[in-house]
Amino acid sequence: MLFLRSFIFNVLWYINILLQMILQAPFYFFLNHKNATMVPRRWGWSSHWLHRVICGTHNEIKGLENIPDGGCLIASKHQSIWEFYALNSALTNSAFVLKAELMKIPFFGWYVAKLRHIPIRRGDKGKALRRMTIDAKERIAEGRQILIFPEGTRKVPGQETDYRYGITRLYLELNCPVVPVALNSGLYWPRRKFIRHPGIIRAEFMEPIMPGLTGKEFSVELERRIEEGCDRQYLAASRDTVVPPLSDAVLERIELAKIREQKN
Repeated sequence: MLFLRSFIFNVLWYINILLQMILQAPFYFFLNHKNATMVPRRWGWSSHWLHRVICGTHNEIKGLENIPDGGCLIASKHQSIWEFYALNSALTNSAFVLKAELMKIPFFGWYVAKLRHIPIRRGDKGKALRRMTIDAKERIAEGRQILIFPEGTRKVPGQETDYRYGITRLYLELNCPVVPVALNSGLYWPRRKFIRHPGIIRAEFMEPIMPGLTGKEFSVELERRIEEGCDRQYLAASRDTVVPPLSDAVLERIELAKIREQKN
């Protein structure tokens, strides 16, 4: 049954995104920015519905009140494709930092270009970082929420961390709040796997890290908050009625979360 439900969801999920892009293309590109942002948000909400009805997977997103008014950085853990539509549907005016290669995908790349997300070309790290910083400053000035994945790619839950310098560079250059986001989506939507597990995917927008720290202080604090936040989400998943498969690495992180919980 798990395989069948996963198969149906995956097929309908891709059909959903293709149909929405094709059917909305005739008018999407003539919309103003505010109305255009609602198109991918509606796709996210419809994806939530498919996920819940077919797979029995619910979403619990907390802490939206921690997102400050005006431009800010949203630094999120990245474990699955779920983040792309779930976090975007929760934000009112986001700008993603994403791989430039995605811009070349027909329809998808056109939609991304319309919303002026921030492509980054990884081949030339120095030049790419400078270009990203310039683009980010423009989006912050427009009052947008820049969503960036500090590790640059999806990570398996419990995997060793690899936080990149890019987010620290943006923190120092943009002089704006950074909102850390912890989640446990990889337990239910595993990286490069077909199965979609039932349960509750949780994400938490935590209190922002304000400007004024040194680069080292910021990077340490950001990683600590995100990783400890993810540990809390793993612990919550282990206590649910429907528990997803938990690796040995995740079980170790859960034990750490229990120790912190007892201390508090």
